[in-house]
Amino acid sequence: MTIKVIRGNPTPEELAAALAVVRARAAAAASVPSGAPGSRDSWADPARIGAHRLPQPGPTTWSRTYWPG
Repeated sequence: MTIKVIRGNPTPEELAAALAVVRARAAAAASVPSGAPGSRDSWADPARIGAHRLPQPGPTTWSRTYWPG
């Protein structure tokens, strides 16, 4: 793996910190077994919708049931 600094003049400490983050991310990605489902985004989590109290019955209830908040 080659890392090239395009702009700026990082100190050795800054470069080492950036490289540590890149290596940690690469190691984490490599440790996930292939074929394993990825993490779900929070917006797609069904528990997000069910965690809120449903609105009271009324003429506009249908439009508020999907978008809690």
